Amino acid sequence: MPKILFVVTSHGEIDPEHKTGLWLDEFATPYATLRNAGFEVVTSSPRGGQTPIDPRSVEGVDAGDAAAVLAQTHPLHEVGDALQYDAIFIPGGHGTMFDLATSLPVKTLLSEFDAQGKFIVSVCHGPAAFVDAIRAGAPKTLVSGRTITCFTDEEERASGLAPLMPFLLASKLREQGANVIERAPWADHVEIDGTWITGQNPQSSASVAQALISALR
Repeated sequence: MPKILFVVTSHGEIDPEHKTGLWLDEFATPYATLRNAGFEVVTSSPRGGQTPIDPRSVEGVDAGDAAAVLAQTHPLHEVGDALQYDAIFIPGGHGTMFDLATSLPVKTLLSEFDAQGKFIVSVCHGPAAFVDAIRAGAPKTLVSGRTITCFTDEEERASGLAPLMPFLLASKLREQGANVIERAPWADHVEIDGTWITGQNPQSSASVAQALISALR
C-alpha cells in the first residue's frame, strides 16, 4: 500500500500572547482518512517528539489515534528520503509560517519529491513550506508555474493574525511564480496540478485526503 510522509510544525508560539502550532483537524482528518484506506503513514516534524497544537483548533475535534501520533513524531532527519514514500503531506497551522517556511531539510525533501514525480500534498498554511524551495536542476522556485491554493490573504486578515505573520502566504507564493487560485473564504476548495494537490483552508482537509487517495489508486 502507498506510504505517506506527513511533516508537521514544531513551532508553538507566535509571540508570548499568541500560542500556535498545528491546526489539529488538518492532520487528524487526513490521517484517519488515509489510515482507513489502508495507507501507511509516517509522521515527522523538524524537532520530533510532541507537536504543539493550536489551542483554537481543538474544540469539537476528535483527534482519535492522531493524538498519540502527534505526541511522538519522528525527527525529520530520521525519516529518510523521497525514495521511501509515495507522497509528502504538509498540514497547516500558523506554526508552519515560522519553522517550515525556513526549514532547509523540508525544502530539500520537497525538491526530491518533485524531481521524482512523487505527490506533494498540502493544506491551508502548509504551503508555507514551499516558500524559497528550489526546483532540482533548475534555477527557479519550486512553485514557479504551478497552480495551487492555500490560506488566502483575505482569510488571514479575517483571522486577526495577519499583522503578526512574517508574510502573507498567498501573496508570497504568487511572488515566487505560483498561480494561486482562491475561492470564497472558508470554502472547501482543492487544486490539482499533476502530482500537486493543495487545499485552501481547514474546511478542505477531507477533500485533499480523498483527492490523494483517488490519485494513488
